[in-house]
Amino acid sequence: VQLQASGGGLVQAGGSLSLSCAASGRTFSNSGMGWFRQAPGKEREFVASISWNGVSTNYKNSVKDRFTISRDNAKNTVWLRMNSLQPEDTAIYYCALSGYSTARFYSTDFSSWGQGTLVTVSS
Repeated sequence: VQLQASGGGLVQAGGSLSLSCAASGRTFSNSGMGWFRQAPGKEREFVASISWNGVSTNYKNSVKDRFTISRDNAKNTVWLRMNSLQPEDTAIYYCALSGYSTARFYSTDFSSWGQGTLVTVSS
């Protein structure tokens, strides 16, 4: 499966962005999906994940009330809606496909990764 993330950009603090991740391949609709991010000089971290059917989600605590992950299996796409963005949200955001159908949060549970899209939040 191939994953193509898009939607990143430059936004002021308090603004919003929507990231999307288009997947190719038959495994998307059976697989959990996730978003991770890596800030400059920091390790990659979990942001959000969603189960195969969209019923279950997990979020990093610091984004829980601001970000929303969703998916459309008919479109082979997963989104990450980000509101109230803060400078500490600046990072490269990666979408990933899990080897499980549930909403996972360990990076080792994800088998395929997109190329990343840069989100920059200015203060």
